[in-house]
Amino acid sequence: MTGPIDELEKALARLPGFGRRSAARAALALVREPARLADPLAEALRAARERVRCCSRCGAFTTVDRDPCGTCTDATRDGSAVCVVEEPADIVSIEASGAFRGRYHALGGKLSPAHRMGPERLRIAELVDRVVREGFSEVLLALSTDMEGDATAGYVAEMLRGTGAKVTRLAFGLPADSGVAYSDPLTLRRAVANRIPQ
Repeated sequence: MTGPIDELEKALARLPGFGRRSAARAALALVREPARLADPLAEALRAARERVRCCSRCGAFTTVDRDPCGTCTDATRDGSAVCVVEEPADIVSIEASGAFRGRYHALGGKLSPAHRMGPERLRIAELVDRVVREGFSEVLLALSTDMEGDATAGYVAEMLRGTGAKVTRLAFGLPADSGVAYSDPLTLRRAVANRIPQ
């Protein structure tokens, strides 16, 4: 098979969660039922491309007609704390947990020399400005626990020194419904270091 179906498979395979086989199945389903599957998908992709943007204040996903986003303009949210994440998708995950009711700030990535991602390419200056301007008393760093995430957290904490805000980080530990035998050494070290009284 060559041509448009191969190109469709390749495009789908670049999406997170799609392997080669699942991309091939999806491509064939789209081609087999264009009116039921392909046409609505094409329209939804077009609308998302034209209307979805990142909030000018926090960096979360929003629409062109709602900037700042609903989270930034929600007066019922806790205005004393801001949760810093790497990407807008992380905000969606934290919101789904229901564990945080403050404001958000997406950096747009993390420090990574290998990917030529330096501090100037992240929204760190905007964060410092917001902390001062909006008067946050706590900045919760909800960043990855890999080496780049740790470096980013350290850099952000240093940049926030002198703002008066307390900088905190997500607790490290074992995932829910997981056992000690299935955890890697770094996760276990962090779980022991951050143990809590029972």
